[in-house]
Amino acid sequence: MLHVLGLLFWLVIIPFCIGMIPANFISEDKRNPGFVMLAGYFMMWAVFEVVAIPAVIFLKYDNFKVASVSFTISAILCAAVGVWLTYRNRKKIKLHPMPALSWAERIEWLLFFVLLGFQLYKAAAYASFDGDDAYYVVESLIAQQAGVMYRILPYTGRSTGLDIRHMLAVFPIWIAFVGVKSDIHTTIVSHLVMPFVLIPLSYLVYYEIGKVLFRTKPEEQDSLFHRENLPIFMIIMCMFQIFGNVSIYTNETFFLTRTWQGKAVAGSLVIPALFLMFLWIYSDAGRKPETGTKAKRFGDVGQWMVLVGINVTAGICSSLAVFLSCILMAITAFCLALTERDYKVIIKMGAACIPHVIYIAIYLFVGYSHLWI
Repeated sequence: MLHVLGLLFWLVIIPFCIGMIPANFISEDKRNPGFVMLAGYFMMWAVFEVVAIPAVIFLKYDNFKVASVSFTISAILCAAVGVWLTYRNRKKIKLHPMPALSWAERIEWLLFFVLLGFQLYKAAAYASFDGDDAYYVVESLIAQQAGVMYRILPYTGRSTGLDIRHMLAVFPIWIAFVGVKSDIHTTIVSHLVMPFVLIPLSYLVYYEIGKVLFRTKPEEQDSLFHRENLPIFMIIMCMFQIFGNVSIYTNETFFLTRTWQGKAVAGSLVIPALFLMFLWIYSDAGRKPETGTKAKRFGDVGQWMVLVGINVTAGICSSLAVFLSCILMAITAFCLALTERDYKVIIKMGAACIPHVIYIAIYLFVGYSHLWI
């Protein structure tokens, strides 16, 4: 029972409370429980990246224990801030209500949840094991049992120097943190618990993307969009994921068979979330302001907070995800600046890429310093 309570606290309560922070600074049409949970996870992973990297680089012994204590305090403080902001603004903030569904929509949504349940069952009951588990899962286990990060070689169990290649991609370390707090073996957390967390989160991103794609016009609210197309879109996405295993390199293969690995999270969750942010930014750029209000070009403050969180989360997953998100943001900023004739978006996108610049600088500085030493 205590194991389940530990998982619920760190995988549901804490991220939801942290997600209340950007929810206080975003428009009502985007504010819903799904967005709060998504935003909370990205902000929580960003906090973990910030507290874990200094421990990885500057501490040799017990660096995981130090990072774990620091993240525990930071996450609880962020969650408390989110609850306090929501309580303070409780009269102004309202969650966007869900519209009534027709019988056809209910049947379509039921079919989607059946397909989702099928994927979760297969991911848990028929867990896939591959060669990368010898590194990533064992790295999580070393952190859980030995209390150190990237200082013991997973293949041999012997002490080694700092692992330059993986030192900044600390997603396996976050899994170790969840295992420690719930007192569950990290192999079980990776292969059993993570699919029940990361797969639904990915579909939450697709759900939010579908809400933007099926609006009748960019300026209209969610209650007026073509909602009958949304469950069909989600069913199609399910079918893509189920039958996408045409190669060991496809995103769909990683989505269901390597769900717990950072590169799978980057391809299935981080990159789609970036596209969601881009769609929101474009929709807000074309939305007419309400009477008596000032136009909010390119989104609300909370939206940009989440975008920064996504960028930092890219670093926790894979260094390649950092380069991909930089390229995507540069292309989006350039296209928006041309179409909207407002070059301020380039400045905003550039500011959101500052975590990437810091990430790359740390990677190059630590890597070259070890090379010369």
